Amino acid sequence: MISAQNVTKIFTGRGITVRAVDNVSVEVASGEVVVIIGPSGSGKSTFLRCINGLELFNSGHIFIDKVDLAHKKTNLNHIRAEVGMVFQQFNLFPHKTVLENLTLAQMRVRKRSKAVAIEKGRQLLKKVGISEKADEYPSRLSGGQQQRVAIARALAMDPKIMLFDEPTSALDPEMVGEVLDVMKQLAREGMTMVVVTHEMGFAREVADRVIFMDEGKVVEVGTPEHFFTNPREERAKLFLKQVL
Repeated sequence: MISAQNVTKIFTGRGITVRAVDNVSVEVASGEVVVIIGPSGSGKSTFLRCINGLELFNSGHIFIDKVDLAHKKTNLNHIRAEVGMVFQQFNLFPHKTVLENLTLAQMRVRKRSKAVAIEKGRQLLKKVGISEKADEYPSRLSGGQQQRVAIARALAMDPKIMLFDEPTSALDPEMVGEVLDVMKQLAREGMTMVVVTHEMGFAREVADRVIFMDEGKVVEVGTPEHFFTNPREERAKLFLKQVL
């Protein structure tokens, strides 16, 4: 479903050059849950943004369902419609109700009728456990509820892939579980997911594979059983010693 081949992303400014993503190759199969972990500044989020075309990479190739993002004829907007993205910040439209947040892109991008979009939106709000909040504005919701709306909004587009960029890092600790529960449910249903997170318990429980990144490179890849109990690389051992 996702094939990244020798992807490099370089940021330059003020005479400094940073290889945020440095020759990264990753494969993600359909229905697989891949969790990317690593210290801050290791390139995890930048790599995720490259996957859905939010960051243009300098070299390499990323194929989404066999379509090459690097090809000049590829319509990135079409790709983004197939790839759901959930960010740290919820990015909801504050002047629209929860249900309006879920119907807007369905009508604009998927060309659904208002009635169909509303029905889909209500189904998804029920799925993420906040059907009673349909007519509220985002400011009236807790952080965990807003993030569940953001997940429902991404799902409303029927994406082939869901990307999560530290979806719980902006939440109060007691709200983290309600968002992770929704993500676990998606994983059980077979959604293809790439998750950047600091939630090691989630990675251990849900991931098919764990990717550890540092300084823009993939340092180690393994199953959760391997990675959390017997990592090979010294850098991975040091990281786990600090976070577990």
